[in-house]
Amino acid sequence: MALRYKTRKRLSLLILIVGLPLYIIVAVNIVALFDRPSVLVELLVYVGLGVLWAFPLKAVFKGIGQADPDG
Repeated sequence: MALRYKTRKRLSLLILIVGLPLYIIVAVNIVALFDRPSVLVELLVYVGLGVLWAFPLKAVFKGIGQADPDG
């Protein structure tokens, strides 16, 4: 079932305002559980986690910046 444009736009806004900060907090807390690795390894972990959240949500964000195709 495909989401309508307005629904995707609202959902993407909710994800960016609520979901992404929560994801950041959880990711930082999980990384903090381990001993601090070298700066390069820590950078790679944060870059990986920073990209990881976007893959499952790609369909929601796709085409949001375009004009409304529904009307």
